Amino acid sequence: MPPANSNSSPTASDWPTLLCNNSRTGGQGSVSARRPNRLRWQIRIGKPIRSAPVLRNEILYVTSLGGTLHAIDVKKGRENWRFTAADQIHSTPSLSGNHVFFGCDSGKIYAVDGDSGRVLWDTTAGAEVWGSPVVRSGVVFFGSADGSLNAVNAESGKLEWTRNLGGRIYSTPFATDQQIYLGCGDGRVYCLESLTGKTLWSTTTGNGIDSSPAIIENTLLIGSEDFFVYALEADSGRVRWKYETRLGISSSPAVSGETGVIGSKDGELYALDIATGELRWKARAGEVITSSPMISDRVVCIQSGETRAFDLTSGRLIWRAGLGGAVQSVPVLTKDAIYLAGNDGQVYALE
Repeated sequence: MPPANSNSSPTASDWPTLLCNNSRTGGQGSVSARRPNRLRWQIRIGKPIRSAPVLRNEILYVTSLGGTLHAIDVKKGRENWRFTAADQIHSTPSLSGNHVFFGCDSGKIYAVDGDSGRVLWDTTAGAEVWGSPVVRSGVVFFGSADGSLNAVNAESGKLEWTRNLGGRIYSTPFATDQQIYLGCGDGRVYCLESLTGKTLWSTTTGNGIDSSPAIIENTLLIGSEDFFVYALEADSGRVRWKYETRLGISSSPAVSGETGVIGSKDGELYALDIATGELRWKARAGEVITSSPMISDRVVCIQSGETRAFDLTSGRLIWRAGLGGAVQSVPVLTKDAIYLAGNDGQVYALE
């Protein structure tokens, strides 16, 4: 039986892909982003973790630069199994059905059984895969550093098409049934046809793009290393507005209602009106921000050395939580715990 058609509709307790779902909502409305009071458990993986954890059926999946995928039982706080890939892993896993998809620096993409860690299939791209694979309508879409965007069958791993773009792809695609949207190292935002990989439109920015797009209605939000946040018309690629920060942007936006939130390497977190690009507020959130914010229960959480929570309406700092090691990835929020992964190779459950 093939995997589910999309990872965009998790149950209330699941967090199956980057920023919770394919709509990049960052878990909004599903959980309370209250200040954590204590450490529930801590597991040492041993190698730095640059990707974000994902969660399904109370199993947390975490990848590391040691080239390992770990399945952790969040109730017991212990590892169920681990899988060793061909090279170090920067890619955030993506879950669909019982499949765990992720890429590694050798260019391999893996589909692993979520219960046992058994390899279901693997396929090879031309260079390292840093973005998170995205699953839509039984197809896995992923980009690699050789500039190729690939579409493979989620059940068999068979290549359906590949499209060579003009630069490295570290951006995680945004997938609909008809279109794939992504940023590229050549400084362009691309919209491709899902079925064939044909380019429908591309829009040029002033520098490379590692940020992953979010789309709300017909507006696409994305950051660029040219210091700007862009809002494009999703059906045409026309620039509606752009907002300048003080340094490049590799953070990916999270969206809630009429507000998009994104971090910049200038250390500021920006909340922008999606329709107009007007700045609603900005807040100091670290020295350099490369991770993506999350929005939950009218609170914006961001990790940059420590975890900070800001009021979505005003930008006021509500709480902050520091751990022993620097934290740069995106946490997972549930109704009773926050799961974090750190550069020190530690995985934490806070409650």
